[in-house]
Amino acid sequence: MVRAPTRPPKAPAGGAPKSASTRHAPHAVRIIGGQWKRTPLAVVDLPGLRPTPDRVRETVFNWIKHLRGSLDGARVLDLFAGTGALGLEAASRGAAKVTLIEQQRAAVTALSASITKLKAQDQVQLLQADALALLRGLPAVSIDLAFIDPPYDAGLLPAVLAALPRVLAEDALVYVEDRVPIEPAPDTGWTVLRTDRAGQVHFALLRLEPKPAQDAGVAPVKMPQ
Repeated sequence: MVRAPTRPPKAPAGGAPKSASTRHAPHAVRIIGGQWKRTPLAVVDLPGLRPTPDRVRETVFNWIKHLRGSLDGARVLDLFAGTGALGLEAASRGAAKVTLIEQQRAAVTALSASITKLKAQDQVQLLQADALALLRGLPAVSIDLAFIDPPYDAGLLPAVLAALPRVLAEDALVYVEDRVPIEPAPDTGWTVLRTDRAGQVHFALLRLEPKPAQDAGVAPVKMPQ
């Protein structure tokens, strides 16, 4: 989900301003591939909330297909799910288990209705929770693909990326959206595999590089003399 700033500008006298991020938000978006292709998903009328554009989703899922092939059997985590356009797209394309995490009640209600309409209750889990708090409490669940799109002005992205590694499977892919270019700090282990921009939205696909054995607490193997 693409989210506008969490604190909109103060409304002038006479009414609330129409922000560029919400003025043209659609009432529905469509899943663009897989078994539920062309199925509409409701877009909740919430300030600062609009779905990831179709063109961006198409680009991202083409990247994923190129880098890992099929999503069949994948475990997916969609943090800050919003409309669920990303997570439900992954489910449509074969992911075995998708967990959607969203905090806003109205969005959760709409997500629940979408899951019911798709008859995806066995494939898609929906949790109403603070995404970062829940992520920090998750056990090691071997996620293959994660979607991260926190509110732009909340400053949550570094904390989410720091909390994510322990729940990721080896070679997991992580999709990130932000309003600024996505450039993880060099000492965090994240590598940017693909990056692009659509309007004011920057998006990228990341992978966590494995640490050398000695850094991971594993004693190096001694060769026989």
